[in-house]
Amino acid sequence: MSDRKASISRKTSETDIKLSINLDGTGVGNVDTGIGFFDHMLKSFAKHGYFDLDLRVKGDLEVDSHHTIEDTGIVLGKAIKEAVGDKAGIKRYASFAMPMDETLVLCAVDLSGRPYLSYDLDLTVPKVGQFDTEMAKEFFYAVSYGAEMNLHLKQLSGSNNHHIIEAAFKAFANALDSALTYDPRLGDGLLSTKGAL
Repeated sequence: MSDRKASISRKTSETDIKLSINLDGTGVGNVDTGIGFFDHMLKSFAKHGYFDLDLRVKGDLEVDSHHTIEDTGIVLGKAIKEAVGDKAGIKRYASFAMPMDETLVLCAVDLSGRPYLSYDLDLTVPKVGQFDTEMAKEFFYAVSYGAEMNLHLKQLSGSNNHHIIEAAFKAFANALDSALTYDPRLGDGLLSTKGAL
């Protein structure tokens, strides 16, 4: 099995992003986006998925957080897709329900090669720290399309916006980690009757 790593740089007039990921890491997250709560979420994603993530983002935060968060999602999604490779031998599907105090968030993923986001989080405040809560959906949308995965997030309970968003990131990390697991019954094959993903 080859190393499942990727490094991507993306520079526009709005953001300058450098990202490296190792899907078979130990959970080390070195992250600096300029948005403290977003850094916390991405470090949690790395830790709970056992991904090594190195990320540096310079964005136009003098405008708002939109470009920084959305473009990070785009780059992270593309890096996941590149690192996964041909998907030979992986389970492909997984789900995880993450409890966090009063909150429970379910995440299900399918590394299908078909992008789709189903998002059902009930966020009731405009910001958590300097993170615009409406950007949670935009981030996960960008990741799902960059990675070409089905990504479903469903809030089953919860009222604290910090908990809801953090549970979503951690649930996603756990579900993705499980979907990336090799199943020895597949050998070098794909979990698809079409023979392609």
